Amino acid sequence: MLRIAPLLFLILTSAALAGNYPHRDDFLWVTTPDKSDWIYTLGEDATVSISLFRYGIPQDGVEIRYEIGPEQFPAELNGKLKLDNGHATLPVGTMAEPGFLDIRLQASYQSQTTKHHIKLAFAPEQLSTRTPLPDDFDSFWTKAIAEASMCPMTVERQHVPEFSSDQLDCYLVKIQAYRKGNYVYGYLTIPKGSGPFPIVFSPPGAGIKPMTPEKHLFYAESGFIRFDMEIHGLRPDLDHETYRDINASFGSRENGYLINGLDDRDRYYLKKVYLSCLRALDYLTTLPEWDGKNLIAQGGSQGGALALVTAGLDKRVTACAANHPALAEMAGHLTGQAGGYPHLFTKFEGMDTPDRLATIPYFDVVNFARRIEAPTFMTWGYNDDTCPPTTSYIVYNTLHCEKESLVTPLNEHWVSTETRHAILRWIGEQVK
Repeated sequence: MLRIAPLLFLILTSAALAGNYPHRDDFLWVTTPDKSDWIYTLGEDATVSISLFRYGIPQDGVEIRYEIGPEQFPAELNGKLKLDNGHATLPVGTMAEPGFLDIRLQASYQSQTTKHHIKLAFAPEQLSTRTPLPDDFDSFWTKAIAEASMCPMTVERQHVPEFSSDQLDCYLVKIQAYRKGNYVYGYLTIPKGSGPFPIVFSPPGAGIKPMTPEKHLFYAESGFIRFDMEIHGLRPDLDHETYRDINASFGSRENGYLINGLDDRDRYYLKKVYLSCLRALDYLTTLPEWDGKNLIAQGGSQGGALALVTAGLDKRVTACAANHPALAEMAGHLTGQAGGYPHLFTKFEGMDTPDRLATIPYFDVVNFARRIEAPTFMTWGYNDDTCPPTTSYIVYNTLHCEKESLVTPLNEHWVSTETRHAILRWIGEQVK
Protein backbone atom coordinates (compact mmCIF):
# COMPACT_ATOMS: atom_id res chain seq x y z
CA MET A 1 0.00 0.00 0.00
CA LEU A 2 2.52 2.61 1.13
CA ARG A 3 6.05 2.89 -0.23
CA ILE A 4 8.27 5.38 1.57
CA ALA A 5 11.01 7.28 -0.22
CA PRO A 6 14.43 7.52 1.42
CA LEU A 7 14.24 10.75 3.41
CA LEU A 8 11.43 11.79 5.66
CA PHE A 9 8.75 14.27 6.66
CA LEU A 10 7.15 17.05 8.62
CA ILE A 11 4.33 19.17 10.17
CA LEU A 12 2.66 20.37 13.41
CA THR A 13 0.15 22.28 15.57
CA SER A 14 -0.13 23.51 19.12
CA ALA A 15 -0.47 20.83 21.78
CA ALA A 16 -3.64 21.29 23.76
CA LEU A 17 -5.37 23.21 20.98
CA ALA A 18 -7.12 21.55 18.06
CA GLY A 19 -6.30 22.45 14.50
CA ASN A 20 -3.25 23.17 12.41
CA TYR A 21 -3.39 26.91 13.09
CA PRO A 22 -4.57 27.52 16.66
CA HIS A 23 -5.48 31.03 17.70
CA ARG A 24 -2.66 33.13 19.20
CA ASP A 25 -0.08 30.37 19.13
CA ASP A 26 3.67 31.02 19.35
CA PHE A 27 4.40 28.44 16.64
CA LEU A 28 3.64 28.53 12.94
CA TRP A 29 4.09 25.56 10.64
CA VAL A 30 4.24 25.95 6.87
CA THR A 31 4.17 22.71 4.89
CA THR A 32 4.18 22.80 1.10
CA PRO A 33 3.79 19.68 -1.07
CA ASP A 34 5.73 19.62 -4.35
CA LYS A 35 2.41 19.35 -6.24
CA SER A 36 0.47 22.60 -5.97
CA ASP A 37 -2.92 20.86 -5.81
CA TRP A 38 -1.67 18.21 -3.34
CA ILE A 39 -2.78 15.47 -5.78
CA TYR A 40 -0.46 12.70 -6.98
CA THR A 41 -0.83 9.74 -9.30
CA LEU A 42 -0.49 6.20 -7.98
CA GLY A 43 3.18 5.30 -7.62
CA GLU A 44 4.31 8.94 -7.83
CA ASP A 45 6.68 9.97 -5.05
CA ALA A 46 5.69 13.02 -3.00
CA THR A 47 7.93 15.52 -1.25
CA VAL A 48 6.96 18.16 1.28
CA SER A 49 8.86 21.29 2.24
CA ILE A 50 8.57 22.12 5.94
CA SER A 51 9.16 25.30 7.91
CA LEU A 52 8.68 25.91 11.61
CA PHE A 53 8.67 29.38 13.16
CA ARG A 54 8.45 30.55 16.77
CA TYR A 55 7.53 34.19 17.21
CA GLY A 56 8.08 34.38 13.43
CA ILE A 57 11.71 33.26 13.83
CA PRO A 58 12.89 30.10 11.97
CA GLN A 59 13.71 27.34 14.45
CA ASP A 60 17.17 26.02 13.65
CA GLY A 61 18.20 22.56 14.82
CA VAL A 62 14.78 21.66 16.26
CA GLU A 63 14.07 17.92 16.16
CA ILE A 64 10.90 16.82 14.39
CA ARG A 65 9.24 13.49 15.09
CA TYR A 66 7.13 12.25 12.20
CA GLU A 67 4.65 9.49 11.47
CA ILE A 68 3.41 8.60 7.98
CA GLY A 69 0.65 6.21 7.03
CA PRO A 70 -2.67 5.76 5.21
CA GLU A 71 -5.48 7.98 6.49
CA GLN A 72 -7.06 6.60 9.71
CA PHE A 73 -4.68 3.63 9.86
CA PRO A 74 -1.50 3.06 11.89
CA ALA A 75 1.67 4.76 10.72
CA GLU A 76 3.88 2.63 8.51
CA LEU A 77 6.90 4.84 8.95
CA ASN A 78 8.11 6.98 11.82
CA GLY A 79 11.36 8.70 12.63
CA LYS A 80 13.11 11.99 13.32
CA LEU A 81 14.69 14.82 11.39
CA LYS A 82 16.25 18.18 12.27
CA LEU A 83 15.41 21.56 10.84
CA ASP A 84 18.17 23.57 9.23
CA ASN A 85 17.51 27.28 9.79
CA GLY A 86 13.86 26.38 10.34
CA HIS A 87 13.45 24.37 7.14
CA ALA A 88 13.56 20.78 5.88
CA THR A 89 12.56 18.82 2.82
CA LEU A 90 10.99 15.45 3.35
CA PRO A 91 10.33 12.80 0.68
CA VAL A 92 7.25 11.01 2.02
CA GLY A 93 6.77 8.21 -0.47
CA THR A 94 3.74 7.18 -2.47
CA MET A 95 0.64 4.99 -2.45
CA ALA A 96 -0.27 2.07 -4.68
CA GLU A 97 -4.04 2.42 -4.12
CA PRO A 98 -6.30 5.49 -4.23
CA GLY A 99 -6.44 7.31 -0.93
CA PHE A 100 -4.70 9.79 1.35
CA LEU A 101 -1.28 9.71 2.92
CA ASP A 102 -1.42 11.20 6.42
CA ILE A 103 1.76 12.88 7.68
CA ARG A 104 1.87 13.90 11.35
CA LEU A 105 4.64 15.79 13.10
CA GLN A 106 5.57 16.93 16.52
CA ALA A 107 8.29 19.14 17.92
CA SER A 108 9.21 20.16 21.46
CA TYR A 109 10.73 23.45 22.52
CA GLN A 110 11.59 23.80 26.21
CA SER A 111 8.28 22.97 27.95
CA GLN A 112 6.12 23.45 24.83
CA THR A 113 5.01 20.84 22.32
CA THR A 114 3.69 21.74 18.90
CA LYS A 115 2.02 19.45 16.37
CA HIS A 116 0.94 19.65 12.76
CA HIS A 117 -0.41 17.34 10.08
CA ILE A 118 -1.03 17.27 6.36
CA LYS A 119 -2.70 14.80 4.02
CA LEU A 120 -1.77 14.22 0.40
CA ALA A 121 -4.13 12.74 -2.20
CA PHE A 122 -3.29 9.84 -4.48
CA ALA A 123 -5.68 9.34 -7.41
CA PRO A 124 -8.68 10.51 -5.34
CA GLU A 125 -10.88 10.56 -8.44
CA GLN A 126 -10.64 6.76 -8.39
CA LEU A 127 -12.00 6.37 -4.86
CA SER A 128 -15.25 4.44 -4.88
CA THR A 129 -17.78 3.25 -2.34
CA ARG A 130 -17.50 -0.05 -0.56
CA THR A 131 -20.90 0.37 1.07
CA PRO A 132 -23.37 -2.26 -0.17
CA LEU A 133 -26.72 -1.16 -1.60
CA PRO A 134 -29.53 -3.24 -0.06
CA ASP A 135 -31.89 -4.79 -2.61
CA ASP A 136 -34.89 -3.32 -0.80
CA PHE A 137 -33.34 0.13 -0.15
CA ASP A 138 -35.92 1.97 -2.28
CA SER A 139 -38.90 -0.01 -1.02
CA PHE A 140 -37.79 0.46 2.59
CA TRP A 141 -37.70 4.25 2.23
CA THR A 142 -40.85 4.43 0.10
CA LYS A 143 -42.76 2.62 2.84
CA ALA A 144 -41.16 4.71 5.60
CA ILE A 145 -42.05 7.97 3.83
CA ALA A 146 -45.63 6.84 3.30
CA GLU A 147 -46.01 5.91 6.98
CA ALA A 148 -44.48 9.18 8.17
CA SER A 149 -46.76 11.19 5.89
CA MET A 150 -49.75 9.92 7.88
CA CYS A 151 -48.59 11.92 10.90
CA PRO A 152 -50.68 15.14 11.11
CA MET A 153 -48.59 18.24 10.51
CA THR A 154 -49.09 20.73 13.29
CA VAL A 155 -47.03 23.90 13.38
CA GLU A 156 -46.40 26.51 16.06
CA ARG A 157 -44.62 29.70 15.06
CA GLN A 158 -43.51 32.67 17.12
CA HIS A 159 -41.77 35.85 16.03
CA VAL A 160 -38.22 36.31 17.36
CA PRO A 161 -37.42 40.04 17.54
CA GLU A 162 -33.83 39.32 18.59
CA PHE A 163 -32.92 38.03 15.13
CA SER A 164 -35.32 40.17 13.11
CA SER A 165 -34.39 43.45 11.43
CA ASP A 166 -35.56 45.93 8.86
CA GLN A 167 -34.48 43.38 6.22
CA LEU A 168 -35.96 40.15 7.58
CA ASP A 169 -38.33 38.52 10.03
CA CYS A 170 -37.22 35.57 12.14
CA TYR A 171 -39.53 32.95 13.62
CA LEU A 172 -39.01 30.01 15.93
CA VAL A 173 -41.01 27.13 14.44
CA LYS A 174 -42.12 23.84 16.03
CA ILE A 175 -43.27 21.11 13.64
CA GLN A 176 -44.79 17.71 14.40
CA ALA A 177 -42.96 15.12 12.33
CA TYR A 178 -42.51 11.38 11.84
CA ARG A 179 -45.00 10.27 14.51
CA LYS A 180 -47.61 12.01 16.63
CA GLY A 181 -45.91 13.67 19.59
CA ASN A 182 -42.51 13.83 17.87
CA TYR A 183 -41.40 17.40 17.10
CA VAL A 184 -38.52 19.27 15.55
CA TYR A 185 -37.72 22.96 15.78
CA GLY A 186 -36.03 25.49 13.58
CA TYR A 187 -35.39 29.15 12.95
CA LEU A 188 -37.21 30.45 9.90
CA THR A 189 -35.90 33.69 8.39
CA ILE A 190 -37.98 35.41 5.70
CA PRO A 191 -36.86 38.48 3.75
CA LYS A 192 -39.08 41.52 4.01
CA GLY A 193 -40.56 42.64 0.75
CA SER A 194 -43.04 41.49 -1.85
CA GLY A 195 -41.24 38.28 -2.83
CA PRO A 196 -41.71 35.55 -3.82
CA PHE A 197 -38.47 33.98 -2.61
CA PRO A 198 -36.48 30.73 -3.03
CA ILE A 199 -36.16 28.49 0.04
CA VAL A 200 -32.95 27.13 1.55
CA PHE A 201 -33.48 24.22 3.94
CA SER A 202 -30.49 23.76 6.27
CA PRO A 203 -30.29 20.81 8.70
CA PRO A 204 -27.79 21.00 11.59
CA GLY A 205 -24.30 19.77 12.29
CA ALA A 206 -23.78 16.98 14.82
CA GLY A 207 -24.39 17.31 18.52
CA ILE A 208 -27.00 18.30 21.06
CA LYS A 209 -26.44 22.01 21.55
CA PRO A 210 -28.09 25.41 21.36
CA MET A 211 -28.34 27.05 17.97
CA THR A 212 -29.10 30.45 16.54
CA PRO A 213 -29.55 31.66 12.95
CA GLU A 214 -27.09 34.54 13.31
CA LYS A 215 -24.24 33.40 11.08
CA HIS A 216 -26.64 32.66 8.22
CA LEU A 217 -28.84 35.75 8.32
CA PHE A 218 -27.06 36.88 5.16
CA TYR A 219 -29.22 34.37 3.26
CA ALA A 220 -32.43 36.24 4.10
CA GLU A 221 -30.61 39.53 3.57
CA SER A 222 -29.79 38.23 0.07
CA GLY A 223 -33.40 37.33 -0.75
CA PHE A 224 -33.68 33.70 0.39
CA ILE A 225 -36.09 32.16 2.87
CA ARG A 226 -33.96 29.99 5.14
CA PHE A 227 -34.88 27.32 7.67
CA ASP A 228 -32.15 26.31 10.14
CA MET A 229 -33.44 23.05 11.55
CA GLU A 230 -33.00 21.30 14.90
CA ILE A 231 -33.48 17.50 14.87
CA HIS A 232 -33.84 16.37 18.51
CA GLY A 233 -37.16 17.97 19.51
CA LEU A 234 -35.41 20.43 21.82
CA ARG A 235 -36.02 24.16 21.75
CA PRO A 236 -32.82 25.62 20.27
CA ASP A 237 -33.05 28.65 22.56
CA LEU A 238 -32.64 26.69 25.80
CA ASP A 239 -29.78 27.91 27.96
CA HIS A 240 -26.33 26.35 27.64
CA GLU A 241 -26.46 24.73 31.09
CA THR A 242 -29.65 22.85 30.20
CA TYR A 243 -28.10 21.65 26.97
CA ARG A 244 -24.99 20.50 28.82
CA ASP A 245 -27.14 18.38 31.12
CA ILE A 246 -29.08 16.90 28.20
CA ASN A 247 -25.91 16.20 26.25
CA ALA A 248 -24.34 14.49 29.26
CA SER A 249 -27.32 12.14 29.42
CA PHE A 250 -27.96 11.50 25.73
CA GLY A 251 -25.05 12.81 23.71
CA SER A 252 -21.99 11.07 25.11
CA ARG A 253 -19.99 8.49 23.20
CA GLU A 254 -21.41 5.54 25.13
CA ASN A 255 -25.07 6.42 24.55
CA GLY A 256 -24.93 8.94 21.73
CA TYR A 257 -27.88 9.35 19.42
CA LEU A 258 -25.87 8.24 16.36
CA ILE A 259 -25.64 4.71 17.77
CA ASN A 260 -29.13 4.69 19.30
CA GLY A 261 -31.12 1.79 17.82
CA LEU A 262 -28.40 0.82 15.34
CA ASP A 263 -29.32 -2.86 15.76
CA ASP A 264 -32.59 -2.39 13.87
CA ARG A 265 -33.20 -0.28 10.76
CA ASP A 266 -36.71 0.58 11.98
CA ARG A 267 -35.53 1.77 15.39
CA TYR A 268 -32.31 3.55 14.39
CA TYR A 269 -32.39 7.19 15.50
CA LEU A 270 -31.52 8.50 12.06
CA LYS A 271 -34.73 7.09 10.58
CA LYS A 272 -36.85 9.70 12.33
CA VAL A 273 -34.24 12.36 11.56
CA TYR A 274 -34.28 11.68 7.82
CA LEU A 275 -38.08 11.58 7.72
CA SER A 276 -38.33 14.75 9.80
CA CYS A 277 -36.28 16.54 7.15
CA LEU A 278 -38.95 15.67 4.61
CA ARG A 279 -41.67 16.93 6.95
CA ALA A 280 -39.79 20.23 7.20
CA LEU A 281 -40.04 20.49 3.41
CA ASP A 282 -43.77 19.75 3.64
CA TYR A 283 -44.13 22.81 5.84
CA LEU A 284 -41.75 25.09 3.96
CA THR A 285 -43.51 24.49 0.65
CA THR A 286 -46.76 25.83 2.17
CA LEU A 287 -45.26 29.25 2.86
CA PRO A 288 -47.03 31.94 0.85
CA GLU A 289 -43.70 33.76 0.45
CA TRP A 290 -42.13 30.81 -1.42
CA ASP A 291 -41.64 31.24 -5.16
CA GLY A 292 -43.10 27.77 -5.79
CA LYS A 293 -40.05 26.58 -7.73
CA ASN A 294 -36.71 26.72 -5.92
CA LEU A 295 -36.12 24.47 -2.91
CA ILE A 296 -32.47 24.07 -1.98
CA ALA A 297 -30.96 21.74 0.65
CA GLN A 298 -27.73 23.00 2.20
CA GLY A 299 -25.59 22.06 5.19
CA GLY A 300 -22.20 21.10 6.59
CA SER A 301 -20.87 17.97 8.30
CA GLN A 302 -23.94 16.14 9.69
CA GLY A 303 -25.96 18.92 8.06
CA GLY A 304 -24.23 18.24 4.76
CA ALA A 305 -25.14 14.57 5.11
CA LEU A 306 -28.77 15.42 5.84
CA ALA A 307 -28.91 17.82 2.90
CA LEU A 308 -27.71 15.03 0.58
CA VAL A 309 -30.10 12.50 2.11
CA THR A 310 -33.00 14.92 1.69
CA ALA A 311 -32.07 15.56 -1.94
CA GLY A 312 -31.84 11.82 -2.53
CA LEU A 313 -35.24 11.10 -0.98
CA ASP A 314 -37.26 14.09 -2.14
CA LYS A 315 -37.42 15.18 -5.78
CA ARG A 316 -38.86 18.54 -4.71
CA VAL A 317 -35.27 19.57 -3.95
CA THR A 318 -33.99 21.58 -6.92
CA ALA A 319 -30.37 21.99 -5.80
CA CYS A 320 -28.10 20.70 -3.03
CA ALA A 321 -24.96 22.14 -1.43
CA ALA A 322 -22.93 20.17 1.12
CA ASN A 323 -19.60 20.73 2.78
CA HIS A 324 -17.55 17.82 4.22
CA PRO A 325 -20.60 15.55 4.71
CA ALA A 326 -20.69 13.13 7.63
CA LEU A 327 -22.43 9.72 7.75
CA ALA A 328 -20.67 8.53 4.59
CA GLU A 329 -18.85 5.21 4.27
CA MET A 330 -19.69 4.65 7.93
CA ALA A 331 -18.28 1.12 7.79
CA GLY A 332 -15.41 2.14 5.54
CA HIS A 333 -12.73 1.40 8.09
CA LEU A 334 -13.71 -2.28 8.07
CA THR A 335 -13.07 -2.42 4.32
CA GLY A 336 -9.52 -1.11 4.53
CA GLN A 337 -10.11 2.57 3.76
CA ALA A 338 -11.02 5.61 5.83
CA GLY A 339 -14.53 5.67 7.30
CA GLY A 340 -16.78 8.64 7.93
CA TYR A 341 -18.13 10.32 11.03
CA PRO A 342 -19.21 9.13 13.61
CA HIS A 343 -16.29 6.68 13.22
CA LEU A 344 -18.29 3.75 14.53
CA PHE A 345 -15.48 1.24 14.22
CA THR A 346 -12.61 3.31 15.62
CA LYS A 347 -14.29 5.30 18.41
CA PHE A 348 -16.74 2.71 19.75
CA GLU A 349 -16.50 -0.91 20.81
CA GLY A 350 -18.73 -3.77 19.73
CA MET A 351 -20.16 -2.08 16.65
CA ASP A 352 -19.32 -4.80 14.12
CA THR A 353 -22.28 -7.07 14.84
CA PRO A 354 -24.32 -8.57 11.97
CA ASP A 355 -27.41 -6.52 12.88
CA ARG A 356 -25.54 -3.22 12.97
CA LEU A 357 -23.65 -3.93 9.78
CA ALA A 358 -26.97 -4.75 8.11
CA THR A 359 -28.56 -1.48 9.29
CA ILE A 360 -25.80 0.93 8.25
CA PRO A 361 -26.26 0.75 4.44
CA TYR A 362 -29.88 1.94 4.75
CA PHE A 363 -28.61 5.19 6.30
CA ASP A 364 -25.23 5.71 4.65
CA VAL A 365 -25.11 8.95 2.66
CA VAL A 366 -23.49 7.23 -0.32
CA ASN A 367 -26.63 5.26 -1.04
CA PHE A 368 -28.68 8.48 -1.12
CA ALA A 369 -26.09 10.27 -3.24
CA ARG A 370 -26.67 7.60 -5.93
CA ARG A 371 -30.26 8.88 -6.25
CA ILE A 372 -29.74 12.64 -6.36
CA GLU A 373 -30.91 14.23 -9.59
CA ALA A 374 -30.67 17.90 -8.62
CA PRO A 375 -27.48 19.89 -9.32
CA THR A 376 -25.12 19.45 -6.39
CA PHE A 377 -22.19 21.47 -5.04
CA MET A 378 -19.67 20.05 -2.58
CA THR A 379 -16.64 21.48 -0.80
CA TRP A 380 -14.15 19.79 1.54
CA GLY A 381 -10.58 19.93 2.80
CA TYR A 382 -7.80 17.36 2.96
CA ASN A 383 -6.73 17.93 6.57
CA ASP A 384 -10.17 17.11 7.98
CA ASP A 385 -9.99 14.30 10.56
CA THR A 386 -13.69 14.50 11.49
CA CYS A 387 -15.12 13.92 8.01
CA PRO A 388 -12.08 12.60 6.14
CA PRO A 389 -11.47 13.64 2.53
CA THR A 390 -11.62 9.99 1.46
CA THR A 391 -15.34 9.90 2.26
CA SER A 392 -16.08 13.29 0.68
CA TYR A 393 -14.42 12.17 -2.54
CA ILE A 394 -16.39 8.92 -2.47
CA VAL A 395 -19.67 10.81 -2.10
CA TYR A 396 -18.72 13.21 -4.89
CA ASN A 397 -17.53 10.42 -7.18
CA THR A 398 -20.81 8.57 -6.59
CA LEU A 399 -22.99 11.49 -7.71
CA HIS A 400 -24.44 11.05 -11.21
CA CYS A 401 -26.16 14.43 -11.32
CA GLU A 402 -24.79 17.74 -12.54
CA LYS A 403 -22.12 18.55 -9.97
CA GLU A 404 -19.43 21.03 -9.00
CA SER A 405 -16.76 20.99 -6.31
CA LEU A 406 -14.53 23.38 -4.43
CA VAL A 407 -11.61 21.44 -2.95
CA THR A 408 -9.61 23.38 -0.34
CA PRO A 409 -6.70 21.10 0.66
CA LEU A 410 -5.56 23.18 3.66
CA ASN A 411 -8.92 23.05 5.45
CA GLU A 412 -9.64 20.89 8.43
CA HIS A 413 -13.24 20.54 9.67
CA TRP A 414 -14.24 24.11 8.84
CA VAL A 415 -15.06 26.42 5.99
CA SER A 416 -14.10 30.06 5.70
CA THR A 417 -16.53 32.97 5.60
CA GLU A 418 -15.64 33.41 1.93
CA THR A 419 -16.55 29.78 1.22
CA ARG A 420 -19.89 30.25 3.01
CA HIS A 421 -20.63 33.11 0.65
CA ALA A 422 -19.33 31.09 -2.34
CA ILE A 423 -21.92 28.43 -1.48
CA LEU A 424 -24.65 31.07 -1.51
CA ARG A 425 -23.40 32.40 -4.84
CA TRP A 426 -23.59 28.89 -6.31
CA ILE A 427 -27.10 28.49 -4.90
CA GLY A 428 -28.06 31.79 -6.50
CA GLU A 429 -26.88 30.52 -9.87
CA GLN A 430 -29.28 27.56 -9.59
CA VAL A 431 -32.36 29.69 -8.99
CA LYS A 432 -34.73 29.53 -11.94
